[in-house]
Amino acid sequence: MAEFKFPTEEIELPSKGLMYPKDNPLSSGKVEIKYMTAKEEDILTNSSFIKKGNVLDKLLESVIISKIDIDDLIVGDKNALLIATRILGYGSQYEVEINGEKETIDLSQLENKTFDESQITQGLNEFQFDLPHTQTPITYKILTGKDEKKLEKEIEGIKRIKKDSNPSLSTRLKYIITSVNGDTERKDINEFVDGYLLAKDSKALRDHIKETQPDVDLNVIIDSGQEVRIPIGLGFFWPDA
Repeated sequence: MAEFKFPTEEIELPSKGLMYPKDNPLSSGKVEIKYMTAKEEDILTNSSFIKKGNVLDKLLESVIISKIDIDDLIVGDKNALLIATRILGYGSQYEVEINGEKETIDLSQLENKTFDESQITQGLNEFQFDLPHTQTPITYKILTGKDEKKLEKEIEGIKRIKKDSNPSLSTRLKYIITSVNGDTERKDINEFVDGYLLAKDSKALRDHIKETQPDVDLNVIIDSGQEVRIPIGLGFFWPDA
C-alpha cells in the first residue's frame, strides 16, 4: 500500500513559549499537530484511558508531531492544542446543550487571551504578586501537567490518611506559591498556607492567576445573550463517547 502523508498544522501557543526554558522545544511558541484519524477515535473510546482520566493526554500524545513532553505544557497551552485537535478532527461547529437549549458555538472564533508579556522573564515560570489584604509579597508559578499529576497524587494520599478531609484548595496553593517574603523553603510555604494565608487573599491570588495566565478565552456569548464557559472534556470531542 502506498504510504500516506498526513496533513499537519502549526498551532500557536497562548503563552508564546515565553515561560518555557530555551532548551525546551515549547519555547518556540508553536506546536505541530496532525489531523485526527480512526486511531484517535479509538483512543477517545478506550475505556481504560477514560477510567484512568488520561484519555485527553493520550489523544494529544497521538496527534502531536513536535518532539515535546505534554507534561511540560501549562494548562492554557494544552487547552489551545485540544481545541485545535477538535477543529481538525470534527470541524469548528460545536453543539452543546445549555439550560435545556441546543447551542452551536464556532470554535474557530475563540481567541487567545492577552497577557502582560513584560511580567515574564524568558524561560522562567515565576511571577510576583502582593497579597492585597496583608501586603505579603509572594511569587507563584503556573502549574504544568507534571505539577498537576504530582498534586493529584498528593491529594489522594492525604484523603487516604484523613478520609473526611478535602485538601484540594490548600494543597494546590502550596504547589502554586514558590516563595513568601522571599523565603523559598517548602516547609515555610506550607506553614504559611495552612496558618497565615487569609481566605480573602487566597481568593485574590486565584482570581489574579485566572485573569492573567496565558490561555484561550473560553467564555462565549450565546444567542440568548448569556455568557458561558466552554468545558473541555471527553464530550468536547465526542458527545456519545
